Amino acid sequence: MNLSMLNQARELKAKLEKAQKELENMVVEADSGHEAVKVTISGKQKILSVKIAPKAIDPNKPEQLEELVLKAVNEAINKSQKLAEKQMSKLTGGFKIPGLM
Repeated sequence: MNLSMLNQARELKAKLEKAQKELENMVVEADSGHEAVKVTISGKQKILSVKIAPKAIDPNKPEQLEELVLKAVNEAINKSQKLAEKQMSKLTGGFKIPGLM
């Protein structure tokens, strides 16, 4: 490996590390049931909060709340993954590198 390639690899590594740090600070939200359940998640797929509106709590229908939570969490994860892919593709030019996220 020549010096130029080594420098390019180091530069790419530094940029990827910076992008990973930026993703930690990025936040997306998703809700279900007309904001009955709201999930906030980081760009690194770490759930930051789950908010449940009182109107969503029916002791006679716990499965309804379970479905709302599941839907909101899955949507939040999906949004976070898309955000991460978008950020990483800026650095990799759309080339998918296994293990980056």
